[in-house]
Amino acid sequence: MYRLRKYLKPYLAVVAVSIVFLFVQANANLALPDYMSQIVNNGIQQGGVENAVPEAISASTMDKLQIFMSVDDQSLVNENYTLVEPGSAEAEEHIDRYPILSDEAVYVLGDPDKETTTTLNTLMGKSFMIVSGIQQAIDDPESLQGTGIDMGFDLSQISQGTDIFSMLKMMPAAQMEQLQSRFSETIDTLGDSMATQIAVGAVKSEYGKIGLNTDRLLTRYLLRNGGIMLLISLIGGVATVVSGYLAAKVAAGVARDVRQDVFRKVENFSNAEFDTFSTASLITRSTNDVTQLQMVTFMMLRLVIFAPIMGIGGVIRALDKGASMSWIIVAAVLTLLSFVLIVFFIALPKFKIIQDLIDRLNLVTRESLSGMMVIRAFNKQDHEEQRFDKANLNLTSTSLFISRVMVTMFPFMMLVMNGLSLLIIWVGAHQVADGLMQVGDMMAFLQYTMQIVFSFLMMTMMFIFLPRAAVSGARIADVLETDFSIKDPEEPKQFSPDFHARVEFRDVGFRYPGAQENVICGISFTAQPGQTTAIIGSTGCGKSSVINLIPRFYDASEGEVLVDGINIRNVKQSDLRDKIGYVPQKGNLFSGTIESNLHYADENASEEELKEALAIAQATDFVFAKEDGMDTEIAQGGSNVSGGQKQRLSIARALVKKPPIYIFDDSFSALDFKTDTALRKALKERTTDSTVLIVTQRVATVKTADQIIVLDEGEIVGKGTHHELMETCQTYQEIARSQLSVEELS
Repeated sequence: MYRLRKYLKPYLAVVAVSIVFLFVQANANLALPDYMSQIVNNGIQQGGVENAVPEAISASTMDKLQIFMSVDDQSLVNENYTLVEPGSAEAEEHIDRYPILSDEAVYVLGDPDKETTTTLNTLMGKSFMIVSGIQQAIDDPESLQGTGIDMGFDLSQISQGTDIFSMLKMMPAAQMEQLQSRFSETIDTLGDSMATQIAVGAVKSEYGKIGLNTDRLLTRYLLRNGGIMLLISLIGGVATVVSGYLAAKVAAGVARDVRQDVFRKVENFSNAEFDTFSTASLITRSTNDVTQLQMVTFMMLRLVIFAPIMGIGGVIRALDKGASMSWIIVAAVLTLLSFVLIVFFIALPKFKIIQDLIDRLNLVTRESLSGMMVIRAFNKQDHEEQRFDKANLNLTSTSLFISRVMVTMFPFMMLVMNGLSLLIIWVGAHQVADGLMQVGDMMAFLQYTMQIVFSFLMMTMMFIFLPRAAVSGARIADVLETDFSIKDPEEPKQFSPDFHARVEFRDVGFRYPGAQENVICGISFTAQPGQTTAIIGSTGCGKSSVINLIPRFYDASEGEVLVDGINIRNVKQSDLRDKIGYVPQKGNLFSGTIESNLHYADENASEEELKEALAIAQATDFVFAKEDGMDTEIAQGGSNVSGGQKQRLSIARALVKKPPIYIFDDSFSALDFKTDTALRKALKERTTDSTVLIVTQRVATVKTADQIIVLDEGEIVGKGTHHELMETCQTYQEIARSQLSVEELS
């Protein structure tokens, strides 16, 4: 994967934008449980009252609250509240909302900042709790028993109707401070959240006293926070779609670029590279491996950034909601980590070999399909089925092993998640009952824990699939980083405008990559323009090896190959091959039409030129005997035409190019003698100024050649015309007499 990192560079800007949207998505997801907690705590449980700072409070209640405030606290409260007297101009504005203004003055909250509101919430919350507690004690003096709070006098001895708060006002300062300290110690044991919730009950009672419509307050709170949740969900949904689209676009773009570069690389492979990478393996690397790379790129852009944000953010917010239950998260993460490590080490070795098994299956399938006629001819269907079954079962068993290991993850994760839910509810319920946590906070903690587990699950899934993608990436990188054995020179020479199509071999030797010995050695001859040079010899003597050196399918290991007096290593491969019309031993046609196959040599060739090439190649009869003529469809690999027709169309394609050098590598082998003779006669007339090189095993094909090169075990054992070789070359004589009668040889 690391070796292919350069393919991400063109998309860095898109990746950056995608990361921004991932942050938006993650924060939207993390915000929702918090708002849900607020709706449960502040809305459902507290009737829409968010804190202990009332928006309005009667003057009588304010007087009671300020008894338990310091001078500085009283000053802060008075700075943020405005006293509205009955009958005043301000009262007319507020009397509809606060009906008590018709009889009693009301303090109306101004617009304090967030920090001031927090401070007011603490000091007014404590004061509300103290006043509420005293009022409860007045109604039930025994309610203070066991609390440890000493009022400084016995409430049961106070006569009914006595204003206890007036008595507290007259209490000495030292005694009042002592009383406030006792109350504060009791309140601090509850925690800020529970203390606020208890104080809010007193605020709600105060709202009822001043005539505020608390039902409307609750409705407004629920609608506001519910609306915010809907908006956050919408933003999160949009961010999810956009980030997913951008990740998919980057992944598809990377896959396209990699696939394109692999194809371009393979296009420039010489035969030496094709000996290293099989065709089946190259197909797998260009398809399945690139798909694996695309999938993991998408997952990385979606999960590698998103999961840590969710996980870290979930931990921070969960601890804020219930720090006392943090041990549950630690236990869950350790459990999941242990399980995932076990799965990882079991599955990893199999991921490394599965791509090789896919290569093997593709190889067997390709061989079976391309050699189906041979398989049927030898009644080897059962044998090939066994070969396929073996490759298929090996891949299947490995895939099933991985799937069985991976499939255990989901039920285990569900077991962990359900167990966590039960544990959180059980522990949280006890803490709610003990007044240490609010219900909404417990619900939010549960959701944050699930988000943490899901984030961890996403990360682990990433690390599970990454090894297979890493193997695929390495296989692709191996192709892309392969050095060409045949390269263009840094400062190439140019063929002269007056190109002379002379091909010369000077003491050429060649061995295949990795071989110990040369397959040809000491090859020297010259093929002149206007002449036909034939290379003949027994099977395996090196004929095709010699001819493959001219277009640089391989490079000579020793000596030089020259075209127009220039060493072919010193010119660009494209310039060299522009001068050559090559017809391979196995005719290869492409899917399309006959016309498109002919235009493969020259896309600008006219219809007359195509017909002329077909006529020379003796292909006119069968082409125009078809209903669609040159528009006849050619199946993949030319499977819907015979071997001889395929060879003639391949020859016609080379003729359309009109090159100065023609190479026919045993290209007449599928032709009958009559067609062979007619084709060579027409070819001779067409190529009067060209250099023609023919590789063949047929003596009849080379009898009229201007020069015949006889090879035996990689060496030239004869050179001359047919008649000269019949007198001087024993090897040629043996070949000729094995094929032709005495009359035909004369």
